[in-house]
Amino acid sequence: MAESTGDGVEVEPEGAPPELNSPGGGPGGGDGDEGLPAGAEASGLAARIEALFHTVRRPDREQYTNEEVARACREATGESFSTTYLWQLRTGRRDNPTKRHLEALAHFFQVPPAYFFDERQGAEIAKELALLGALRDAGVRSLALRAVGLSPEGLDTVSELVDVIARRDAARKRPSS
Repeated sequence: MAESTGDGVEVEPEGAPPELNSPGGGPGGGDGDEGLPAGAEASGLAARIEALFHTVRRPDREQYTNEEVARACREATGESFSTTYLWQLRTGRRDNPTKRHLEALAHFFQVPPAYFFDERQGAEIAKELALLGALRDAGVRSLALRAVGLSPEGLDTVSELVDVIARRDAARKRPSS
């Protein structure tokens, strides 16, 4: 995707990978996982941005695209914020955005800017995002709502059952040696 030079001229960024023009890959859409070099770990910033994309959804529960988010951030800041730039942030290819860009992302995803700037608060917000993501699952939400009226002893029993089932499921997933 082209970036604006400020005078209305759009140019492809240097070093833009060829997958940027493929459907679903690169900055135009997809889930952001594609394009990472094999074995590469996303930076802390990339992981945080990616968590926002996976957790905060459109009203139809689909993920926002890079284009939707970049456009909203451009409108919020009045500054250049290209789809390619956002894709680079999501994949860890760029990891030093301006404060205004991070504030625009925080505003779009409705999280405090501290999510990006403060390690302790960022970790707390990430936990809340993980809970929101889990509650998005209808089965988890149904179980949680059914447990609301249980006694403390009943909650302990449910918790113990969940632990047993989780251990059993984990054992099934382990390859036998």
